[in-house]
Amino acid sequence: LATYSYKHGRGKEKGALTYSDLSHTAEECETFQFLADILPKKILASKYLKMLEKEKRDGEVGEDEDEEDDDDEDESVGEDAGS
Repeated sequence: LATYSYKHGRGKEKGALTYSDLSHTAEECETFQFLADILPKKILASKYLKMLEKEKRDGEVGEDEDEEDDDDEDESVGEDAGS
């Protein structure tokens, strides 16, 4: 992994092997793809927090729609039982 990352990454230009070279190799090369979860790409904390906030908003919208559907089902069951 280190040799491949060094040869195919930017490490050769800089004379150093970086974490980003390793994570890029793990993600892009089929031989090392099993390591992609162990060597994830780095992201800034601010970007991660924005992603979490967006997922939370999307999740809340989806939950509201599900609750409305459940209410509709309860009403139709009540109507059937009354007739």
